[in-house]
Amino acid sequence: MRSSVVGLALAVLTVLALLAGGTTPAAGTTRSAPPWPAPTALAERADAAGLRNVWGERLAEHVHTHLTVLDGSSPVTVPANVGHSHRQRFAAQLHTHDTSGILHVESPTRQVFTLGQFFDEWGVPLSAWRVGGLRGELTVWVDGHRSIGNPRSIELTNRREIVLAVTSVGEVPHLPPAFDWPPQYR
Repeated sequence: MRSSVVGLALAVLTVLALLAGGTTPAAGTTRSAPPWPAPTALAERADAAGLRNVWGERLAEHVHTHLTVLDGSSPVTVPANVGHSHRQRFAAQLHTHDTSGILHVESPTRQVFTLGQFFDEWGVPLSAWRVGGLRGELTVWVDGHRSIGNPRSIELTNRREIVLAVTSVGEVPHLPPAFDWPPQYR
């Protein structure tokens, strides 16, 4: 009897640890509720994402993807200057300039960049069941179509629109209107 009670207690603790995230965050990451600021350790965060500083280098690739993050129906701000600083003369291959949600891929080599790399650089955990400290049901849309699978593997391509909506269990997620790209990106 005692061993079954101990076994049940361990099972409950395991489930609770999994629901709470189960691990401690990596250095420079956050689990708090949004908004999540841009990291200040640009080189460290870029390195964690497999990116490097390409400030002033000739570009072979320059694409823009739009990211929308929703906490239920409330938008979460994607901060300016993730991976970018004029003052420090730093521009990772993947970065933001402003709070529009536009992710800039500016690279001297053509290669695949992913949403997971951006979140690693931002220092915000991303998985199939959570965005940062937001846990619940994660619904992902890519270019207006539901996407199933690991959101970290979504490729960042030109004028792609990615929406991550975290809702309470049973809450129906709603796809927001398409992003209205500014004229300079059309």
